[in-house]
Amino acid sequence: MVNEYHNELQNWVEQESLAIRAIAAIHKLWVEHSVEVLLFRRVLVHQGPLEILKSHQYARQISHTEMRISDTLPILEQLAEMPLCPSRLDLGRLTSEWLRTKREPNTLTSFLQEQLAEHLVPGKADFEPKDVVLYGFGRIGRILARLLVEQAGGGGALRLRAVVCRGKLNVAKRAALFLRDSVHGPFGGSLTVLEEQDAIIANGVYIKFISCDAPNLADYTVHGIKDALVIDNTGVWRDRDGLSLHLEAKGVDRVLLTAPAKGDVPNIVYGVNHREYGEGERVFSAASCTTNAITPVLKAVHEAFGINHVHVETVHSYTNDQNLLDNFHKKERRGRAAALNMVITETGAAKAVAKALPALENKVSGNAVRVPTANVSLAIMNLDLEQEVTREQVNDMLRHASLEGPLVAQIDFTNDDDVVSSDMVGNTHAAIVDSLATQTRGNRAVVYAWYDNEYGYSMQVTRVARIISGVERMRYY
Repeated sequence: MVNEYHNELQNWVEQESLAIRAIAAIHKLWVEHSVEVLLFRRVLVHQGPLEILKSHQYARQISHTEMRISDTLPILEQLAEMPLCPSRLDLGRLTSEWLRTKREPNTLTSFLQEQLAEHLVPGKADFEPKDVVLYGFGRIGRILARLLVEQAGGGGALRLRAVVCRGKLNVAKRAALFLRDSVHGPFGGSLTVLEEQDAIIANGVYIKFISCDAPNLADYTVHGIKDALVIDNTGVWRDRDGLSLHLEAKGVDRVLLTAPAKGDVPNIVYGVNHREYGEGERVFSAASCTTNAITPVLKAVHEAFGINHVHVETVHSYTNDQNLLDNFHKKERRGRAAALNMVITETGAAKAVAKALPALENKVSGNAVRVPTANVSLAIMNLDLEQEVTREQVNDMLRHASLEGPLVAQIDFTNDDDVVSSDMVGNTHAAIVDSLATQTRGNRAVVYAWYDNEYGYSMQVTRVARIISGVERMRYY
């Protein structure tokens, strides 16, 4: 027993030492080459040794392989010595491919050069960083600010330059909300408030706060901002006419709404239709959190099995448009106390799916129940398919979609029999398929997908922001 204790502890210390070496390589790739390293879609940048080892444990579970830090570290250290273009690299995929080749260790360099040939072309991914202005600083605005600051250290393609608020700025108070969050925890870094300049410095990023009561009244050029992408997270203006007011402001090039848009404004769900918009388009919407959660899953299911019809029921956390106690609300039932009731309400996500995925036109219905939790929601998709399926077939298809293909950033997969909603806080995917809850009978299937309706959605917003700004990095996953 003593020997077992000693051996296990010694093995852990060795694994932790390897993880510390891995962190050095990951940091070098990020800071010197703007290369973001992932492990089966788990971001490794800014992670400590314990988080690195935990990500490897997840990799073993999801890939059904014995992938360990001793397998990934040689690849990481070799990558750190290569002249890579700014990109996102999935270490899990690279390691799996390397292990399958069963080649000699001394051929690793040539293997990586073959696999990443496009990533080694000088100037292939060169682009001018895009200035970004956040119009509004509520729940989504503050998470977007955190994400943009985190991405800045590696020569971020999106540069957060300013935040616009209505009325009195009170920068110190807004900075306090940015620094601490009851759901997502403290901001990971340093923050300095410059009240006399109406600005903050977050991890070296200087962010100007601007007071403005209408989108067309701002002049961003006086702050050195030009050709900016304005991300409107107020939800006040939702049609082309309203959102186009931003384009009248000096220094603005494009505008992105973080809510479903009305009329002919393109509703973009990254991973599904993010390249399907007209040339010269300057006004965009990132749709809703629920639309982003269900559309990638439905796309994968439809392409694999065909969908005759699907009813989507969303069990949604309350949001800040509801009331803490019973009070007037323009929508039915939403005036009742959010933290005390389950509230049946409508959702526009069902109709919005068809805008991003026309193949499901008139095939989607939906409803919603708001529940007394602060974050993380659940989409229950009751599917009538074109063919009979088994539970294993549905789960295997969705697990594969979470590992390889165009939806790996959108679909995550769990087979944990103790997982609950709070475990999904901070998940970067648009949806997390709960495979143990999947049910099938004949051509009917029920799929459950969790989603962090704040953080996961904000990640989707940043992905859309990069593609419409022309600053998307190359990727290998």
